[in-house]
Amino acid sequence: MTPKIVCVAGPTACGKTTLGVLLAQRFHGEVVSADSMQIYRGMTVGTAAPTEAEMQGVPHHMIAVAEPSEQWSAAEYVAKATPIVDDILSRGKLPILVGGTGLWMDALIRGHGFAGGHAGGEVRRELETRFDRDGIEPLLAVLRQVDPESAARLHPADTKRILRALEVYLETGETISAHNAATRQLPPRYDAVWIGLQFADRADMKALIDRRVDKMAEEGLLEEVQALLAMGLPRNATAMQAIGYKELAAALDAGAPVDGALEEIKLRSRQYAKRQLTWFRRNPAVKWLLWEKTPDLSRARRDATAYLEENGLL
Repeated sequence: MTPKIVCVAGPTACGKTTLGVLLAQRFHGEVVSADSMQIYRGMTVGTAAPTEAEMQGVPHHMIAVAEPSEQWSAAEYVAKATPIVDDILSRGKLPILVGGTGLWMDALIRGHGFAGGHAGGEVRRELETRFDRDGIEPLLAVLRQVDPESAARLHPADTKRILRALEVYLETGETISAHNAATRQLPPRYDAVWIGLQFADRADMKALIDRRVDKMAEEGLLEEVQALLAMGLPRNATAMQAIGYKELAAALDAGAPVDGALEEIKLRSRQYAKRQLTWFRRNPAVKWLLWEKTPDLSRARRDATAYLEENGLL
């Protein structure tokens, strides 16, 4: 049988962390974070990573496991998280995947690996050199010849995926379209039972996000950004592209008021939450729990518990 896991998903600031802990306590589970920024050390405040107190004794995995200078892909995350999920299952516990990075969650559940090619290798460097010299159109023309499906699907501005598609073909002889089509025919590695959290009124979500940003500022977000910069972290590091860090770093560089950066962080966070909702709403398997003005976690625990029990988790 395909092993069951639980996924608690939704936009930023919607209570995923707390519900994940409550369900772990009820179902003898352990939490596996699926947040592309909580993997980095030294970024607790700005990523809203759970504190020891918030974990309430529940084991949490995949938090603060990478240096801020590292660049992780979905493939890297899956390679590190899969053995953890399997270990939790082998001990008779329930893995509870909690996060808002939908691509990483989906990749972990599928578990079929990624197309070949080595990002950062010689082929990628050559493609990047050609891109810098000639722009994307000549490379896109090559992609149209070898992988017309990918070329038609990708926007010319999506240079990262265009280079990746060419890299896969040049290194493996197989198109990324063919690889993806083959993996779609395979059963998933895990049988995921999805719980989604969102607000009935989006205005309430926006207000809660704004309050969270204010709370982060009070808890030392600026100091966290300053510490990362002091350690010599480049401005173009993936970790420094995280919402909150990028805006404050830019303000510090420009000598601009922090208040303006905080307002931009609120805007970017609201926009990100909208994109997260768009991603998860495409998944028909998600059981949505709707908040009113404020999250009612007691009700969410009760409703989620009933739903999980209906799906064979006791």
